[in-house]
Amino acid sequence: MGTFKDKNFEKKNNCKTQLKQNVLEALPLNLRDLFIRLPSEKIHDIEEIRLRVNQPLMISAKNKNFFIGKEGKIVTNICESYQVTKKDIEKAYQLITDYSLYALEEEIRSGFITLKGGHRVGICGTTVLNNGAIKTIKNISGLNIRISKQKLDISNKLIPYLLNNNEFLNTLIVSPPQCGKTTLLRDIIRNLSNGMKNPSFSGFNVAVVDERSEICGIYQGIPQNDVGFKTDILDACPKAEGMMMLIRSMSPHIIATDEIGKKEDIFAIEEALNAGIKLITTVHGRNLDEIHRRNNLKSLLLQGIFERIIILSNQPKVGTIEKIIDGKKNEIIDSYPFLDRRNGLVC
Repeated sequence: MGTFKDKNFEKKNNCKTQLKQNVLEALPLNLRDLFIRLPSEKIHDIEEIRLRVNQPLMISAKNKNFFIGKEGKIVTNICESYQVTKKDIEKAYQLITDYSLYALEEEIRSGFITLKGGHRVGICGTTVLNNGAIKTIKNISGLNIRISKQKLDISNKLIPYLLNNNEFLNTLIVSPPQCGKTTLLRDIIRNLSNGMKNPSFSGFNVAVVDERSEICGIYQGIPQNDVGFKTDILDACPKAEGMMMLIRSMSPHIIATDEIGKKEDIFAIEEALNAGIKLITTVHGRNLDEIHRRNNLKSLLLQGIFERIIILSNQPKVGTIEKIIDGKKNEIIDSYPFLDRRNGLVC
């Protein structure tokens, strides 16, 4: 991928430098220039950069969307925004793929590409099918760059709730989209793997099935996020197959996955439990009532498989833990605003 050099830019704060190193090099020069001019606080808050052909250049920050103007400023009037061209999309796609579509065809087939730093680029366009399966994507019409922001130690105050006499309790994180569940899961994995002084434990062998390359952010075989030194990773592997592979080969104490829900996921979870392996995973949802309406998950909840259930929301901030529930007793252990009292908005 090409290198972007700008002496003035190097003097900016660390947030801009990080964005430059890991994200801006995926954008054409004219778009990079617009982002360089943005205020530092806006750079720091960016969660997504959206490029849609013949549409305004947009960013998402703090659950809000903003237009980028032609002069590199945040604008509210769509008429003042920079309009992304087909040429912008084509150039960005070349940079993102490092001019080598063939080398990344497996990722492209899945609809995303992982950049150095763990940032993920979603791809939209025309799918090309081969025997009913997606072969590749062409005529790219939209790119969504999701900024990876690892936050260390955000789970420190949560870990004691997930242990009983230094034994990990099967845990389910319930969260709507963009409420910090993967960020929280990642830090829990890191702490479980490395061990902690308070509470005191030496760490577990953790195995991660990272189906969508979001947890660990694997780039060229190397995790871009810190998930602990006793963690093994299966990247871009279907959850059910990955769990079965790990059970047979890696002797994990804990298996971690993201976003369960399919029948085969439930079967693999039951196999892991039968093998004496503990689990931590996530599911999309706003509350337990919503999760109970899904037949595949209902049985696990009724059996009390998940001994701890964490409910996340984005109110008043992204990453707010609304409740921690004892899944066996179906009782609330603690609830918001317990995080305010303990200085713990987690994400």
